[in-house]
Amino acid sequence: MDFDPTRAGVELPDEALLKKFDVPAPRYTSYPTADRFHGRITPEDYQAALARREKAAKPAKLSLYCHIPFCNDVCFYCGCNKIVTRDHSRSAAYIKTLLKEADLAKEHLTGIKTLEQLHWGGGTPTFLNDDEILELMAGLNERFPFEEGGEFSIEVDPRSCPPSKIKTLRKAGFNRMSLGVQDFNPDVQKAVNRIQPFEMTKEVLESARAEGFGSINMDLIYGLPRQTRETFARTIEQVIELSPDRIALYHYAHLPNIFKPQRRIIPAELPGAAERVNIMFDAIKTLTSHGYRYIGMDHFAKETDELSIAQVNGTIQRNFQGYSTRAECDMVALGPSSISFVDGLYACNPREIEPWSEAIESGKLATCRGFDLNDDDKLRRAVIMTIMCRFELDKREIEEEFGIKFDEYFAYEMKKLQAYVKHELAELTADKIIVSPKGKIFVRAVAMQFDRYLRESDRAGGYSKIA
Repeated sequence: MDFDPTRAGVELPDEALLKKFDVPAPRYTSYPTADRFHGRITPEDYQAALARREKAAKPAKLSLYCHIPFCNDVCFYCGCNKIVTRDHSRSAAYIKTLLKEADLAKEHLTGIKTLEQLHWGGGTPTFLNDDEILELMAGLNERFPFEEGGEFSIEVDPRSCPPSKIKTLRKAGFNRMSLGVQDFNPDVQKAVNRIQPFEMTKEVLESARAEGFGSINMDLIYGLPRQTRETFARTIEQVIELSPDRIALYHYAHLPNIFKPQRRIIPAELPGAAERVNIMFDAIKTLTSHGYRYIGMDHFAKETDELSIAQVNGTIQRNFQGYSTRAECDMVALGPSSISFVDGLYACNPREIEPWSEAIESGKLATCRGFDLNDDDKLRRAVIMTIMCRFELDKREIEEEFGIKFDEYFAYEMKKLQAYVKHELAELTADKIIVSPKGKIFVRAVAMQFDRYLRESDRAGGYSKIA
């Protein structure tokens, strides 16, 4: 099936455009970005945000994130906050502390208390045994009742999730899952210390479908050692054969000075810049030619999936878990390194398990840093997230919500966007900013023009490039 940019909704840029606009840019899972968070945010600030929810002008629904940090083995590419251990007894005490943290959050929480969204990330959530999964889910449901029709998802490592555990996940209340795959090529798997045969992943996916999971995502990474255009094209063919509802195609960022496991990757085995771009473009062409819609940056969904429908309807949202179909929720996050967002406040827990658990066990929330958004931050956050999610922005909607004159308030930014207009990557009308099909690959760079903190510093170089 040939690549049809009209149907795909995305056009691939030529080499000259890529060279000019492939700049380091944030992924904008938050605004301001997490590297702007500071240590002046306290547990008392987070408590106050939880307590004032009921007074919000626009009452927000509730989302919950649980971080399960344990992994049996280390994947060399991984930059997640994790604890590599084969000692499964550690998770029993961890669950009890998580539920104590849930109690502390609930104690101060006002407003809507039923959960519309729940996500378990890691680490490896399926590190927990069946009884622990049921115990934790029941405990969360007791404290924050699950809303009927809600979205309850979990990250699954097929290597630690036999069909019997799939049954347990469904029994516990999960209705969505994300499968970690990265690459099906055995040589690539060996290079990153993640041996996961195709048949193993297939068995998990088929079991999940049989148990009634409503949506299944598959995570892939391009730019890994020993990857080539040919080998990754075969991986994409195998993914299409399995037909997941959604696909996340992440760009590997090699930062061994920050992430120690990456020091075990041999730099000479990484694909070069040109090869990496070709791998990405080939994947986009193939996926969009087989019924997957380009959602943005690194996400694809079947045209019948809720995520595609939400993008068409303009209801798609973005948070620390990526794209979401639900209207924006306040997020209460549990566990080390987790980040809550409640009524304009980001509240971050410490990365290490010891200071987090010590705070919780002493009866205090563990917030150690974060960011309290001012009016300008909230305005810019709305603009950036709308562009990232919808590929367009209605200036009149922003004017009505925030009481500004858009072109006057953002005169500097509108001038900066002219470079994107000149190269037909964006269109500016009296009422809208529209990212063109050719510009969708560069949506991060378009959104970045509204980031006041990047304008005031030279820290953009710390982010990954778009391709």
